[in-house]
Amino acid sequence: MARPALDLSVVLSINERTKPLLEGRVEAHGLRLIPTGVHPSEMFWRQLKYQEFDVSEMSMSSLIIANSRGDRTWAGLPIFTTREFFHTRALVRVDAGIEKPADLKGKRVGVPEYQQTAAVWSRWALQHEFGVKPSDIEWFMERTPEVSHGGATGFTAPPGVTVNRIPQSTNIGEMLMKSELDATLIYLTDKNLVDRSRIDLIGSGKVRRLFPDQLAEGQRLFKKTGIYPINHCVVVRRKLLEQHPWIALNLYKAFVAAKDMGTAQMMSSMEPYLATGAIGAGVTAKAGSDALGAGFKAAIDADPLAYGFKASKKVLDTIVASNHEQGLVKDPVKLEELFWPSTLDL
Repeated sequence: MARPALDLSVVLSINERTKPLLEGRVEAHGLRLIPTGVHPSEMFWRQLKYQEFDVSEMSMSSLIIANSRGDRTWAGLPIFTTREFFHTRALVRVDAGIEKPADLKGKRVGVPEYQQTAAVWSRWALQHEFGVKPSDIEWFMERTPEVSHGGATGFTAPPGVTVNRIPQSTNIGEMLMKSELDATLIYLTDKNLVDRSRIDLIGSGKVRRLFPDQLAEGQRLFKKTGIYPINHCVVVRRKLLEQHPWIALNLYKAFVAAKDMGTAQMMSSMEPYLATGAIGAGVTAKAGSDALGAGFKAAIDADPLAYGFKASKKVLDTIVASNHEQGLVKDPVKLEELFWPSTLDL
């Protein structure tokens, strides 16, 4: 007699790699997934503070910080649902005298949350590519302690770094429009319970991108470093895995199947290949891999969004080291302690 499926509550952001799971088009063997789609800003806060769901995406940086402080609630699976060259998101006021990244020194710069992974990766690029250290900037953080990753993990500003709290009566967008900020590292306007900014800054004419050609800058960094920054991994309640260790690999297989299903819809999956330069700009999938040749197929097979611990170890080592370098964790975290043991060979 077959044993009944184990119910798991799952919360994910909505993209081509997660939709098949959220929509029930992919199932996990032996499990009945009860899915919810939530914006990442809200998802991470809710999971870190309330532990509402059995399975979720999680901010890599916040997982590292929580583990460094003895919080072992969550075990990671090497499933990386989002990657991006986050430093290319930076926005600057056109009248702030910021023509290049080095001009951020001494400036007032907004950030939704100082410890969020996108901000850690952005500061990594600024420091190692352009010589701008976190302490060179005066930071202004939008999220409050009540609704933030840091509020749940005990965030305090790293030594030597000035981090101001933006009053709840305003936000990054409004402060930029009023010249109370010179730039913002990340700008989030999606409606959720955490982020407050809503203004279309680019449309205002007062703000422009620090990197006008975001694609070219991302490709440059990838060619030089081989790093395609990971933002989220998937986590599972550790107590569940201790009771049912088989959950880890069954979930992994389901997420891989969902990603493969999304990749099969080529036109919705081109961005990572263009972002890393694996496929040249202007190439589309309309002609199909046969018409575009073996080079196109080889680029697709390289998979810049690969799941698995081994394929992403260099990137994971870098985000762990960056959290320590930037003073977000006192002692370096052992990478192998973040992920469930049976997934380390993947």
